Amino acid sequence: MQTVKMVITGPFSAGKTEFIQSISEIDVVSTERKISDYTRTVKANTTVAMDFGRITVDEDLVLYLFGTPGQKRFDFMWEILAEGMLGFVVMVDSTKSETFREAQEIIQIFQGYSNTPFVIAANKQDLSDAWTPEDLRIVLGLHPEIKVLPCVATDKESVKQVLLELLYSILETYEE
Repeated sequence: MQTVKMVITGPFSAGKTEFIQSISEIDVVSTERKISDYTRTVKANTTVAMDFGRITVDEDLVLYLFGTPGQKRFDFMWEILAEGMLGFVVMVDSTKSETFREAQEIIQIFQGYSNTPFVIAANKQDLSDAWTPEDLRIVLGLHPEIKVLPCVATDKESVKQVLLELLYSILETYEE
């Protein structure tokens, strides 16, 4: 059996935990904790170490999904989680332009960890104020070969498409 480790990363509150929860065949192992200063944020919990999910693609292939914390104070976990990854997804909340610069920084950091394929998941594409994947590509300064995919992290089919595109990119690198 072949296992593929994928890391799901991105800024705080981009939808990483929801993304993994939408598709995992097991109960997601989560290290979410209450945010101490909940009054100034949009959500009550944050991932402090990782989220872990699993998907059996077929009898020969299993995907392991490792979600990173989004808050900078927990970024020491990023390199640990990146070890051994074959590819990564950068989740971007398409409605929060104030997080796009941070997403650019995360892309650079993870490219520094490993020269593996990655895709951008343009989350919240179901909302009217979401930036299009094409506009995100421009603002993030991405090369044309980097896939920027529409996504709704709570929709299993949408998540599946993102993971399949990353898996295809991973397979292409091994065929070269």
